[in-house]
Amino acid sequence: MLAALRNAWRIPELRQRIKFTFLMFLVFRIGSHIPVPNIDIAKIQEFLEAGTLFGFLDMFSGGALKSFSIFALSITPYITASIIMQLLTIVIPKWEQLAKEGEEGRKKLAQYTRYGAVILAFIQAVGMSMWMRNAVVDPSYLTYFVIAITLTAGTTFLMWLGEQITEKGIGNGISLIIFAGIVSQLPSGLGKIVGYVQVRAINILNILALAAIALLVVAAVIYIQEGERRITVQYAKRVVGRKIYGGQSTHIPLKVNQAGVIPIIFASSVLMFPGTVAQFINHPWARAVAGWLQFGTPLHTTLYVLLTIFFTYFYTAITFNPMDVADNMKKYGGFIPGLRPGKRTAEYIDRILSRLTLAGALFIAGIAIMPVFIGQLTGIQGIYFGGTGVLIVVGVALETMKQIEAHMLMRHYEGFMKK
Repeated sequence: MLAALRNAWRIPELRQRIKFTFLMFLVFRIGSHIPVPNIDIAKIQEFLEAGTLFGFLDMFSGGALKSFSIFALSITPYITASIIMQLLTIVIPKWEQLAKEGEEGRKKLAQYTRYGAVILAFIQAVGMSMWMRNAVVDPSYLTYFVIAITLTAGTTFLMWLGEQITEKGIGNGISLIIFAGIVSQLPSGLGKIVGYVQVRAINILNILALAAIALLVVAAVIYIQEGERRITVQYAKRVVGRKIYGGQSTHIPLKVNQAGVIPIIFASSVLMFPGTVAQFINHPWARAVAGWLQFGTPLHTTLYVLLTIFFTYFYTAITFNPMDVADNMKKYGGFIPGLRPGKRTAEYIDRILSRLTLAGALFIAGIAIMPVFIGQLTGIQGIYFGGTGVLIVVGVALETMKQIEAHMLMRHYEGFMKK
C-alpha cells in the first residue's frame, strides 16, 4: 500500500492531480466556516439538536449547516436533481434518446441537471430560511432573499468545485466533496470520546469494542460493495467482409448493492420529515407523532428497515432494466449459454437481480439501523457511526483508489490491488 502511494506520487501528472484535489478540499473547508449574514448561530444549533431533517443534512455538509455557512445546503440539491433527472429520463422520450446519444447527449442532460440543481437549491434555501425564521436577525423580505441567494450561490460554487475536481483532480468530484464533509466530522467524534474518557464515563474496553465494531463494519461494507454476480455471455462469430468479429466470452457484472446509498437517503428523509414539520405545529398529535418517529424508537426502526428495503428495490428497478440488457445482447449477437435471446434472457437476469437485491437491501437496512445498537453494545452515546456515512466514505474511497490505480497502470506502475 505504501509502495503504491509512493509510486503514485512519482508520476508528475498524478501528483499534480492529487495536489489540486487537496487544494479544492481546503477551499471547501474554508467556505464551510464563512457564515451567512443575519443569522443567529446559537439558535440554529439548538434547532439542529432536536433531531430534525436538517440534522441529517448537516452530516453531508461537514458541519456547515450547524454553523449556517455559505455551504450550508452542501451538494444535496445537485444529488436530488440527479435522481429526478434519472427518473425523468425514463419517462420523457426525448431525454431517453439524449441518454443514448453518447457523450454529447450526456453533456446536455448534465446541463439540465445543473439548472435543476440551482432551482432546487433556491427553493430549499427559501424554505430553510423561512423555517428557521426565529434565528433570523432583523427579519424582512430583503433579508430572506439575501439568505436564499447566498445559500444558492454556495451550492452552485460547490457544483463548480466538484466539476473542477473531476476534470483536473482525481475524478468523482461531487462524491469527493461529500466524502470530505463526512470525514471532517471525525475529529469532533474523537474529541467526544476523549471527553468521555476524561470524565470516566467510559473506559478502554468501551473504546476497543467501538474500534472492533468499526473495523468489522468497514470490512463488511467493502465486501458487499465489491460483491457481484457475473453472468456469462457468449458472442457468436460474425463475418464482415474479410474480417471475423465476435466469438469471445464475457460477462455481465450484477452488483449486490446496485442502489448504493440512495435507499438510506430516501428512507431517512421520509422518516425525518414528520418530525421536522412537527416543530412548527403546536398540537398534541403532532408532538406525539414526532415522539414515535424519534431515531431509535421501535416504530422508527421498523419503518426504517421496511422503507430502506422498498427504496432499494424501487431504485434498482428504475436504474437497471433487464429487458434493455437482453435486447442489446441480442442486437450484437450475444446470448447466455442455455437460454434463448430476448424474453427468456431478460427473465433470467431479472430473477438473479431480484435475489441479489434482497441480499443487498437487507445489508443496507442493517447498516442503516446499526447506530441504534452501537451505543447499547459499547456504552458510547452521541457518536454517530454507521449508515449513510460509512457507505459513502467506503464507496468513494474504493472508487478513488480504482481511478488512481488506472492512472498508475497506464504508466506500468503496480497499483493498490495486486493481481
